[in-house]
Amino acid sequence: MSVATITEFKNEPFTDFSKPENAAVQEAAIKAVRAQLGQTYPLVIGGQRIPGEKTFDSINPSKKSEIIGRFAAGTAEQAKQAVGEALRTFQSWQWTPAEQRAAILFKVAQLIRQKRFEINAWMILEVGKSWGEADGDTAEAVDFCEFYAREALRYAGEQPITKYPGEKNELVYLPLGVISVIPPWNFPCAILCGMTAAAVVTGNTVVLKPSSDAPGIAWQVFKLFEEAGLPPGVINFVSGGGGSVGNAIVQDPRTRAIAFTGSREVGLDINAKAAQTPEGQIWIKRVVAEMGGKDFIIVDKEADLDAAAAGVAASAFGFQGQKCSACSRAIVHQDVYDAFLEKLVPRVNAIQVGDPADRGTYMGPVVNAKAEQTILGYIEKGKREGRLLAGGAKAPGDGFFIQPTVIADVDENGVIAQEEIFGPVLAVIKARDFDHAVDISNGTDYGLTGAVYSRNRRVLEEARRRCFCGNLYLNRKCTGALVGVHPFGGFNMSGTDSKAGGRDYLLLFLQAKAISEAL
Repeated sequence: MSVATITEFKNEPFTDFSKPENAAVQEAAIKAVRAQLGQTYPLVIGGQRIPGEKTFDSINPSKKSEIIGRFAAGTAEQAKQAVGEALRTFQSWQWTPAEQRAAILFKVAQLIRQKRFEINAWMILEVGKSWGEADGDTAEAVDFCEFYAREALRYAGEQPITKYPGEKNELVYLPLGVISVIPPWNFPCAILCGMTAAAVVTGNTVVLKPSSDAPGIAWQVFKLFEEAGLPPGVINFVSGGGGSVGNAIVQDPRTRAIAFTGSREVGLDINAKAAQTPEGQIWIKRVVAEMGGKDFIIVDKEADLDAAAAGVAASAFGFQGQKCSACSRAIVHQDVYDAFLEKLVPRVNAIQVGDPADRGTYMGPVVNAKAEQTILGYIEKGKREGRLLAGGAKAPGDGFFIQPTVIADVDENGVIAQEEIFGPVLAVIKARDFDHAVDISNGTDYGLTGAVYSRNRRVLEEARRRCFCGNLYLNRKCTGALVGVHPFGGFNMSGTDSKAGGRDYLLLFLQAKAISEAL
């Protein structure tokens, strides 16, 4: 899309896999990607492909014997080299007109559309996304590119400031410098693409350290930026461990900012390291951190219980509960508690768990062996804290499969009601009344997403005012934020409330300069 023909932003439609022609294309793409598995991938620093002296394997969590690829295990020295190349490239990239930078994002969006089913297939195989979840991830990557390209042009234009006699005044936005982008594995295309696109379209350069659970998808996205014409050195691809590559790029005094999405533990560690000012560092590093959630859905006594049960099940068990927005607490008014559970449990028991390469699979595996062990440990704690109504164990198969699990009668301060599990485990908590439900909803360290089901307008208005979370949904599920529609980010230990996909997001990658001239 040329800048001259820019239209109003619209969200990318999802693929309808009930149409046989779409299903056939997706099946063919999975087969084609499977034929590419097992290759070895390098680092890319300053445009140069650099083989790794050591490599690590990315595996299919649905089929542990299947190797997605072997990836270079970058070293701390190579990470520092990448920062140096990014800084060198920044000297020219920062002056590239916004129109040219935006045009690259429009091109990336076009390429993603063209390779949509292939990108879906990589996510299906590498992180265990179902067809629908993978397709939504890919569509969101398109949205990020399209939305941020338009936003970059808005920030590059004339800014509204107050007129003052005798002076000509203007406000301009400048890029920051080298951005360390550390994306998660759970939205390995969309979030990686979004954070990276936001950094480069605003004139910054990037050292990209992909998640070691999703480096194959990261490589596919990186190649699209190359194919779209991004100059060498603007994005530097450095796979490897957090203790080596991650720490090196976070602590390097030449790094200007860090964009991170992931766990609370890692996010807080990054924030602490970034706050240090080693010799030679002339700025306070900026940290954009989106971390965890202990998200809730309140079911009021006047709720549509069928809609609420459907929303809770979809929010809790979509992509195996491995979303920071996933519902892990259903807070149910005591007057409808038993009736709600009677509607929820059959829905959960009907969920098909298996290999997401199969079209009919709704729930695939959790991402790796460590996650499986941690989640099963929480389930055992939950069995002691409440009443097991569904699931509660591993599911069959040669992967990290866990049954969708519902545990009722959980105390609001119990372990599984307070700690982020990041898996298919739902705690159901009984509330005395709506006021009590709101107190429970706000009673964790987090504040990312929440939802309230009620037919009572007064209840919904109270929820608007009192539910303390970054994204609140009324009479709908608490997952599925859309770029431009639901700017995404949370409060408290959920992060810095970056509002990804919103009008404020690019400001996190820019600094403002006021210029005044006497007339």
